[in-house]
Amino acid sequence: MTAVRIQADFFARMEGSQTLRELFEHIPGVFFFVKDAEGRHITANRAILRRYGVKNEQELVGALAEDFFPAEVAKAYREDDQKVITSGKPIIDRLELWYDEQHHLDWFLTTKLPLRDKSGEIIGVVGIIRRDGERMRHHDVREVAAAIQYARQHCKTHITTTDLARAAGVSERHLNRQVQKTLGISPYELVLRTRIQSTAEALAQTSAPIIDIALNHGFCDQSAFTQQFKKRTGMTPRQFRLGNRI
Repeated sequence: MTAVRIQADFFARMEGSQTLRELFEHIPGVFFFVKDAEGRHITANRAILRRYGVKNEQELVGALAEDFFPAEVAKAYREDDQKVITSGKPIIDRLELWYDEQHHLDWFLTTKLPLRDKSGEIIGVVGIIRRDGERMRHHDVREVAAAIQYARQHCKTHITTTDLARAAGVSERHLNRQVQKTLGISPYELVLRTRIQSTAEALAQTSAPIIDIALNHGFCDQSAFTQQFKKRTGMTPRQFRLGNRI
């Protein structure tokens, strides 16, 4: 019996998708979902249900992004889904700001794949959202952790990569190499992401004017802030506030 036949026979004997769905209930920090081509939710793990504030899966099935997010934010999510469906190409590990089960704001990686039926036709999307911390477990992160801590403590002041290196007790060149290896970004980008995360918390948790939030976090004006924020979150500060206000 060929490998292809062995695999096909095994999958044919499986009891639907229940086992795979249950698997995602036991992976910490992972949000799992399936939507059909019309954007309707088909299934999700409990982490997603808590994120959306619904009691059980029956309340989720058939619901659209618009049922949980403001129109502008839901539109952006729906457009991403449609890109995957129409192109057949996945979105892999795109960085986004999102809330976890405890409603703590953090960086997450979103992956969406086209979901096909037995004839090969794309009928929806399947995806996961997970914390952007996987790589931290596979490297010596002492120096990187020190740089992250310093960046978070000084997110409302202007700091440089020299400041980060000094806080970590290493040279700028060494820090750049370690941050790139561990996080896949430069120390400069680390500083920017930390500032963006702090501004996102302010947008969600306060009613302060956007211009004040921008200036208080070291951005020269609201236009520059909006450009950097949208580049890293896919939304303008206003859109993010509408979709994430606590």
